[in-house]
Amino acid sequence: MLKIEHISKTFNPGTVNEKQAIRDLSLNLEKGDFATIIGSNGAGKSTLFNAICGDFLTDSGAGWTGYYFMPQHVRAKTIGRLYQDPMRGTAPGMTIEENLALAAGKGGWLSHVSRQEKERFHEELKLLDIGLEKRMTQPVGLLSGGQRQALTLLMATLKKPRLLLLDEHTAALDPKMATMNPPKLLLLDEHTAALDPGTAEKVLNLTKRIVEEHQLTCLMITHNMQSALDLGNRILMMDSGDIVLDIHEEEKKGLTVEGLLEKFKTGAGKMLDNDRILLSGEK
Repeated sequence: MLKIEHISKTFNPGTVNEKQAIRDLSLNLEKGDFATIIGSNGAGKSTLFNAICGDFLTDSGAGWTGYYFMPQHVRAKTIGRLYQDPMRGTAPGMTIEENLALAAGKGGWLSHVSRQEKERFHEELKLLDIGLEKRMTQPVGLLSGGQRQALTLLMATLKKPRLLLLDEHTAALDPKMATMNPPKLLLLDEHTAALDPGTAEKVLNLTKRIVEEHQLTCLMITHNMQSALDLGNRILMMDSGDIVLDIHEEEKKGLTVEGLLEKFKTGAGKMLDNDRILLSGEK
């Protein structure tokens, strides 16, 4: 489903700000894999996602089937991406209905949207179960951050993307959303990091349900070590721009947070030094 071979990326080469963000990284995801990714800040987790999206070309290595030689604007037609910032991904000056028309490829022009498509917008907004179907003519800028993230998720899945990237995006979603145009490959970039514990648990349960029901292939970046243990069949541990440990399903069974920390120390040659991750693993 996803194959990356020996990719590397250095930003600002030859300057005092030179930074090797990805270092000879290889990854092969089989269909149905659900891999969580953990690592310190600067380990290269989000940079890997940016490379997949085509935000930049890697300096070396081979990429993923069907995407590597596509420019960013072409990839965007088949990749749905949600960002951590709820202000991104929607047009605040346009109405909810116009934003959905934009996502549907109508340029935001409601005159180009059929009655059947408008009815579909209404019904899929109802699936969010947060009342947006009653506010379709209101500007998106009036919505709360959580409502905008929910709308952005709906927009990203309207045209059935092959690849969906979720960047700490989700708030107060209903499990019925799992029935909407699931992508084949799901990428989640700390999508519960900014949520309160109760909402985060709800979103993680939703994530698990979506992946299982639709047999998706999934990569999920997380700072929560317990979530890394509880979800999926693989754990990828990153450090200094590379995957230093790949823990598969059998080895993952029965593993504790303490055991995971020890494995990171073995793979990276040092202790994990991210306080956010360490505190999230406390029980």
